[in-house]
Amino acid sequence: MSQRVTEPRFTRRGLFKTGAAAAIAPALLSGCHSPVNPQHILVGVTSRPRMLDPRRATDALSSRVNRLLYHQLIDFNEASEPIPDLADWQMLSAKHYRFTLKKQAQFHHAKPLVAEDVVATYRSVLDKDFGSPHRGTLSHIKTITAINSTQVDFILDKDDALFVGRLTLGILPADRVEKDHNFAAEPIGSGAAQFVSLNEQRLILRRKDQVELHFIVVKDPMVRVLKLQKGELDCVQNDLSPELVNYCSTQTALKVTWQKGTSYAYIGFNLDDPWLAQPELRQAIAQGLNRQQVIDAMFQGQARLAGGLLPPEHWAGHPDLSGWDYNPDKASELISQLARPSGQKHQPIRLSFKTSSDPTRIRLATLYQAQLKPLGIDLQVQSYDWGTFYNDIVQGRFQLFSLAWVGIKSPDIFQYVFASDAIPPKGANRGRYRDSKADDLIKQAGQTQDLAEQARLYRTLQAHLQASLPIMPLWFENQYAVMRRNLSGYQLFADGRLDSLLSVVKKV
Repeated sequence: MSQRVTEPRFTRRGLFKTGAAAAIAPALLSGCHSPVNPQHILVGVTSRPRMLDPRRATDALSSRVNRLLYHQLIDFNEASEPIPDLADWQMLSAKHYRFTLKKQAQFHHAKPLVAEDVVATYRSVLDKDFGSPHRGTLSHIKTITAINSTQVDFILDKDDALFVGRLTLGILPADRVEKDHNFAAEPIGSGAAQFVSLNEQRLILRRKDQVELHFIVVKDPMVRVLKLQKGELDCVQNDLSPELVNYCSTQTALKVTWQKGTSYAYIGFNLDDPWLAQPELRQAIAQGLNRQQVIDAMFQGQARLAGGLLPPEHWAGHPDLSGWDYNPDKASELISQLARPSGQKHQPIRLSFKTSSDPTRIRLATLYQAQLKPLGIDLQVQSYDWGTFYNDIVQGRFQLFSLAWVGIKSPDIFQYVFASDAIPPKGANRGRYRDSKADDLIKQAGQTQDLAEQARLYRTLQAHLQASLPIMPLWFENQYAVMRRNLSGYQLFADGRLDSLLSVVKKV
């Protein structure tokens, strides 16, 4: 069911005058604090990890937890360049890669990790009957062969300059893969944390120092803050509204830390829509929205303007792109040039804007609505539960929508999101963007083995995408964590990974 919403009112601290933070204050002052157990690190999450088998995992939380349970062949540095985790590699030819295991890892059922485990993992992903969502990006692997106990050869059926960066799946033990072990229910990896138990409310992992990591499901954000205050949670990473984060920063028992992030927020356009097929209207929206004002109001400055999909620090990022400048006069001029139906020359342009029912996303939509109204654009904000909203986007049942890409590492995202042949269900070109220049740049970048030339082509592509506006870049939202002050050593990462949970210390 959709709903029309109006612009919220902010106080000086960015809280709603009748908002959530004021409502929970009395509750936070009552109740007993939980006894401190330094052997249990209690992490609040919105839902349990959906898939602890890395061959099937696609959601962000599962991927982050799986990093704790499993080792993978490669990882990424801060510039999103592939670096060794379990193995380093040689490119023997454009279609022949050899990986050599360097790290002596042992699975949690006491079996050493060897080349056959790598082969078994990736062969199972390529098995059509297994149904891995990662099969598509690896389907050009022709053969996988263990040369000896430490070396594996991958032979491709076509050149792929980005191949190494695709090998990020956690490695599973071959003996259990062959027996169709249910890794989703009982993970067996070789990572720094070992699986203990899982139910609908809690996942427990154990570190090598016997400290337990408890991922506790608390769906309501105000309740998560209440549990932080009482000591029933030790930390929450993201997943709170801006006003609740502000509230937590004022509490003596809590602290908030921030880190530059890479989650890319954007507005999507349906280019099959007669209104939005006109580039003048898309440009008018891009220049009619004051993104910096929204960042300051909603995030208290904890975001940075985005241009290209990749952040500037990415090896293929474009450091000179930051999106369209705010220019309402130019936006009004562009709107005056639009082709309109007969008799509607002076009427407002009514556009549907779909978003999820998350309160923060609804409030962002109302800010867009208020900024575009003086330009003659009547934005009809419609919010839906996540499943309905996402299905509508995939099916193309929208005019405008807002979403974010999280944790992007490989530039092959451009093929997935912008190629003419990637319209759902073949990819995530949800706006039905068809552009021959973009297609050519994507193809050229995917075929060259020279990384410098690759980076140049991807930067050219991102500049073209900013100019042609298949989507409107908004910002990269910063990462944050709210934690109790007796938790030390918690480090935030730009991509939101949870690796620091392997070393944090909880003091009594």
